[in-house]
Amino acid sequence: MEICRFTDPEIDRLRHCFPEGTIFRPFDSSMKSDCISDVWITFPAIPFQIGFTYPFLFFTQSFFTLTGLCYVQAMPMVWIVLYTLEHIVEQEGVNICLSELSQLYNLVSHGSHHFLFKSKPQQTHPILKTTKNDSNWRNQFFFIKRDSIPNGSDLPKKWITKGRIWDPWTWNMVAFFFSV
Repeated sequence: MEICRFTDPEIDRLRHCFPEGTIFRPFDSSMKSDCISDVWITFPAIPFQIGFTYPFLFFTQSFFTLTGLCYVQAMPMVWIVLYTLEHIVEQEGVNICLSELSQLYNLVSHGSHHFLFKSKPQQTHPILKTTKNDSNWRNQFFFIKRDSIPNGSDLPKKWITKGRIWDPWTWNMVAFFFSV
């Protein structure tokens, strides 16, 4: 897994994206992105660099709840698509459901346990210019103490490492959404 290169001054620039009282772990270059525990959760920098705040809005949090992905497993293009859709919902009043997202994209991994959206066959990317990822995104993450943020104890504690997830309550959508 990736080694952290996101330093304390960079973390300080994102503090305003979290509720008051959020506890950030000081920078430690030995920490890896898959280091998730009962005490700390890994957050990627990208969602906060593009405009997200925590707690995430309903559509975005529903995506992560349904898929079980850790936030740091989502590649930048996933965050950009979710951010764009959140703004369409908010500004245009359009009601977009996760089932509609699953009709546009498959959620795929190329063996790294990081996931991205791949357009369904015969579909063009509905949100343009989201397919390229900055090469430095993998090393830009930080840690937050779970009990210092809303619902922190409910967030995933281990990475999804399979291409498909079996969950009897959400199987129809998740099986449709995930692709190997």
